[in-house]
Formats: sequence, structure tokens, C-alpha cells
Amino acid sequence: MATQVVMPKLSPTMEEGQLSRWLKNEGDKVSVGEPLAEIDTDKATMEAQALATGVLRKILVPAGETVPLGAVIAIIGEPDEDISGLVSEASSGAAQADNKERIEESVQGRAYGAPDELAQVVPGGERTQATVEGQPLKSDVGGTPAAPEAGAAGQNKSQDPPQPQQPQPTAADAGGNGQRAEGSRLIVSPIAARMAAEAGINLHDLRGSGPGGRIVKRDIEAAMSGAAAQPAAQPQAQPQTQEQPGTQLRAVPSPAQVPADGVAPYREENVTTMRATIARRLITSLGPIPHIFLTTEVEMDRAVEMRRQLNELDPENKVSINDFVIKVAAVALMRHPAVNASFQEKAVRYYERADVGVAVALENGLITPVVRSANTKSVGQISREVKELAERARNRKLAPDEYTGATFSVSNLGMFGVDEFTALINPPEAAILAVGAVTPRPVVREGQVVVRQIMRVTLSCDHRIVDGAAGAKFLQTLKKILENPLYLIT
Repeated sequence: MATQVVMPKLSPTMEEGQLSRWLKNEGDKVSVGEPLAEIDTDKATMEAQALATGVLRKILVPAGETVPLGAVIAIIGEPDEDISGLVSEASSGAAQADNKERIEESVQGRAYGAPDELAQVVPGGERTQATVEGQPLKSDVGGTPAAPEAGAAGQNKSQDPPQPQQPQPTAADAGGNGQRAEGSRLIVSPIAARMAAEAGINLHDLRGSGPGGRIVKRDIEAAMSGAAAQPAAQPQAQPQTQEQPGTQLRAVPSPAQVPADGVAPYREENVTTMRATIARRLITSLGPIPHIFLTTEVEMDRAVEMRRQLNELDPENKVSINDFVIKVAAVALMRHPAVNASFQEKAVRYYERADVGVAVALENGLITPVVRSANTKSVGQISREVKELAERARNRKLAPDEYTGATFSVSNLGMFGVDEFTALINPPEAAILAVGAVTPRPVVREGQVVVRQIMRVTLSCDHRIVDGAAGAKFLQTLKKILENPLYLIT
């Protein structure tokens, strides 16, 4: 029986995915568990695997295109099987909403991508959803997947009428600096953007071969090999246009013609799925969550000295101050359960282990890999795990259960010379710790002015769970252990 392969839910926050490239061609034989395609989600690039054996009869979504969750992307069947009915049904988009609803129902409270939950037999064929590297994707500790991204860039909706095919943009259609004529927007797939950044390629010099002029992975590969993709011609800059509410489009002069008090020249780029997810989650943080902020100073002289000694003992695995902070925060969480919690609609959920999310900055966003059971691990173990997770995060290779389900988060900007800042809580967590730089400062001790290594930390608390006194007690414990790190071995 023919199988319709649908866009899978590869992460708790995923509402759409971009097909980076197909790993199989039409006519190729496929087996259960064999990789079919690479899919860019909001956080990572993942391999989608087949849950059926047969022949890849039809590819319905070309590489570089973004489609919503539940959309049919391919058909697997027998070589001589009639699939015209399934192709017609998939092309009409009638099954997309039903597929999405079934997938959402299947993941509520269960593992994402589990084959026994997502493979469904329906009239006219079997619809199945691919998994990631054969591993079930665990649900968010918070309990429920995030709401759909309303208005996210590139999002397709099954109820929208089909749009006429737009002509491929050419160099003659583009404005100055290689900008695309279509709203002066540069359309780039996430994996292509990452590859271009790593290779030092200027995206404005490329002409995309994907749908609507989108720059996709093959364009970057061609540019790197110096083959098909050549720098786009640089025509004379054309006037840009800017749309004002309730008015006609009006021309904006080129930069050389713009008066000092005029509208500044600008360019626009589509919002990536990662940035759209960050924006949506932050809206659900500061607005709905009543924040309270608590700041304290910590003398880090003993922790700095212990770090120096540990690094001398094991130069192959040098630990950082942030590794100490993660470990000490995890220990403090076990002593203050109110901070290691999340607010549910009718209950407060208290976690029995400290799964600490560590903020990692990416070129186009932010991700928080999770150190599971950090309270039970040594500083050295945490250091090795954080390095590995951070490297895989930058290469977009994290699995969803590696960056979801934290019970508490740590964000450190000290390496950028930031002394103090406040961080927004990552729902549904109850708190996040913002860590500043360790700097030598004069302080008064026993009536004498002395120099100490000082670090300022700010705890952001969900006031629905953590009162000011509870947060202050957590900071007292954190400060006590960081200033006397030998407590870690007691």
C-alpha cells in the first residue's frame, strides 16, 4: 500500500520545516529507518527517516521550499502501484489540516516522532511521519508544545488560495547591493546562511536558484567550488520604495540622494524560523509572567583559584567560571525547590532534579542546550558536556530533547565584558540567572580597602511561584558556595 510521507514534527516548537535537500531521488528504493531528506527546523538541521519500505515514487516538495507541519512531501509505494489518487489529494492540500491535527494529538503528553504513535492508516493509503535518526523526540518538560507561530516568515496555510507562479528574479530586477526586487528582501535558507557565514561568502553577491529566488544550500556549494553560481551583476542602484500606512508606495532616493533629514536607506531580510520562535517565546515571557529581579555580588577569588588548580591538573579539559556557576546553581536548586519549578494552570510543578539550560549565542539567534541532572555531575563533567553541546548547537546538530525541558537557565555575558544585566525567563521555567564578568574591584573588608574578584549576578523570578524572600535565599546559597567552593565536596 502506498505511503504518504508528511512534514514531521521534529521539535516541540516546530510549526513548519524547510526541506534543505533530498537524500533520495525519485525511483530510488527506500527502507524503514533509511534517511530520506535533511530538514531545517527552528533550531537544527535534522535527517528525516522513512517509516515504510518501497520505492520513492514522487517528490512533492522540492529542496529549498518551506511547508507547514502535516503537509505531504513525498509518496512511497510499489514500482507499479497507481498513486495518481494520492498525488491528486496531496496537491489539493485537503489532507494537510487533518494530518497536522493527527500529529498534534499524537504528541500531546507522549514522545515526539515515535513510530507506533505517528504511523496512521487512512483510506487510499498509509500516511506516515518520518523520525529523526531513529530516535523518539521527548516532549518538553513544560508539558505542552508551543502555540503555532502566527505570521512566521514563509509559513503556508492550507486555507490560503494558491498563488500564481512568480517569475524568477534576475540581476536586472534587483536593486543596489544585490538586493532582490521582491520587496528588497534577501531570501536565504537557514542552512545556506550558516554555510555562507562559515565560508565568508557575501549572500548579496549570489543569485538564488530556489523558489522565489531563495538562496539554498546548492547555491552556497556552487559558490564555494567557483562553479555555477557567479556573483550577481551590480547594476546602477535603483530607487527603493517604502510603504506608508494608508498611502501609495513612494520612491526613496538612493543613498547618495538622501538628504540629511530624509528616510535612511534600509534593507530587509526574511525572519528566520529561529528568530520567529525567539520572538514568540519572549512575548509569552515578559508580558504574561510577572518578573521580579534580584541582584547580588559574589567574591570569586577562591573559585578562580580552584579553577586555576583544576586546569593545571587537567589541561585537556579546562573548566570555565560558567561551569562552576552551573554546578553551584544546580546544587542551590535542590535546596530551594520553589526556584526549580514551573507554573501550570492549576498547579505548581516542582522538579526533583536540576536540568540546567545554558544559553548559547548563534549567528542568527539563541539556543539553550540542557545539562541534565547537573546537580549530580562534577564541574569537569559539566565542562565537557557544555563544550560538546555548544559545538553541536553551532552546527545545528542538536536533537530536540537536548535543548528542551530545562528546569532553570543560566545566561552568561561576562565573556563580552558585560558587568550586569537582566535576563527574561524562558517559559515555563520559574527563574533564570544572568551572570556578569569577573572583574577586580576595590572593596572594604575589616575596615581596609582591598581588591577582590567580583562577579554580579541577577536572578529573574516568576513572582507567581518565587517570592522575593525565596529568591533571595537561593542567591544566598549560590553566593555562599561560590565564595567557598569546598562546599561542593562536602
